[in-house]
Amino acid sequence: MEKREAFKMFLKPGFKEEYKKRHAALWPEMKELLQKGGVYDYSIYLDEDTNILFAFQKTKGDAGSQDMGDNPIVQKWWDYMADIMEVNPDNSPISIPLPEMFHMD
Repeated sequence: MEKREAFKMFLKPGFKEEYKKRHAALWPEMKELLQKGGVYDYSIYLDEDTNILFAFQKTKGDAGSQDMGDNPIVQKWWDYMADIMEVNPDNSPISIPLPEMFHMD
């Protein structure tokens, strides 16, 4: 089953370039984990007025990136990103799912 998912996260002010730098060098093991987990066509956008990150991904199967929190690679990535994002006590990014209101093929 293919799904489209969107969610928002929060970047700390002043970290736009660092966020881009870290994602440009996405760990190969993280990319492989996402792909094997069925995540593809994954984009993250920044609203510079609010520092809100808007993420969109397509997934094949029942799970997406937001369902991989038990994986040690994901937890290590969270720790790596925690200094530049708003996070929960376990360093997972504060992430709010966004309901799809319209889609056009």
